[in-house]
Amino acid sequence: MTTVKLPRGRSLHLDTPVIMGILNVTPDSFSDGGRYYQTDSAVIKAQTLLTDGATILDIGGESTRPGAPDVSLEDELARVIPAIEAIRAHSDSAVNDCIISIDTSKSEVMRQAILAGADIVNDVRALQEPNALATVAPFSDVAVCLMHMQGKPRTMQSNPQYDDLLSDIKDFFVQRIKACETAGIQHQRLILDPGFGFGKTLSHNFQILARFNEFDHFGLPVLAGLSRKSMIGNLLNRQTNERLAGSLAGALIAAQNGAKIIRVHDVKETADVLGVWQACEQGI
Repeated sequence: MTTVKLPRGRSLHLDTPVIMGILNVTPDSFSDGGRYYQTDSAVIKAQTLLTDGATILDIGGESTRPGAPDVSLEDELARVIPAIEAIRAHSDSAVNDCIISIDTSKSEVMRQAILAGADIVNDVRALQEPNALATVAPFSDVAVCLMHMQGKPRTMQSNPQYDDLLSDIKDFFVQRIKACETAGIQHQRLILDPGFGFGKTLSHNFQILARFNEFDHFGLPVLAGLSRKSMIGNLLNRQTNERLAGSLAGALIAAQNGAKIIRVHDVKETADVLGVWQACEQGI
């Protein structure tokens, strides 16, 4: 069994894939921007995600969609910290005891989010921003998700190119794992994410999905986040609100190929798909 130890005695058990429910407290995320911008709405959404089958809540205050504008530190803090504090303070134990991930690249947001109750730092820039490594390292029981991205959100989809797609991503992980360990972030605290849609063409994304199990050799949990992304929309010619079936297919393929965390918008539907697959795997 793969178990990741977390703050306040919580543990993340990954013998079977778990669902990370997306909770964007932003006015401009590509899929649900503005819907959970207010703290009360965020708490209600958190409760729904957990009831529907999420194990982790991934809270983000800055959109990383292609071309998204930068968000100031003050604005990001004002969005995410009240949401984390409110979820932790909620009277329902299933809510205040849940596993919270903070989706950010800013070191001060990481620090304040951890102090407010976050268990995981989920960073699309893989702790490469100033002070990120030094900020997270002392929190010895906080897990870290390192995502691969070629370029930056504003320009990452301009013309992504690789010498060897999978090898280049693996080399990046080797470098970032070493940087984390050198900074004092233990190997067992790490989670990897190959970064669907972050500096990848349509072909790149589906190559990664087809060969997802090649990331297993790191001996670390691997996260798959392709819910409602343009790789599905462009392949099937579907608008964002029409990508459920494609997202579910992607989630299932990723799980079958070794993904331990599936990051999604549509938690209930994904839980149903994974439940049927796991019943078949277990011979029920």
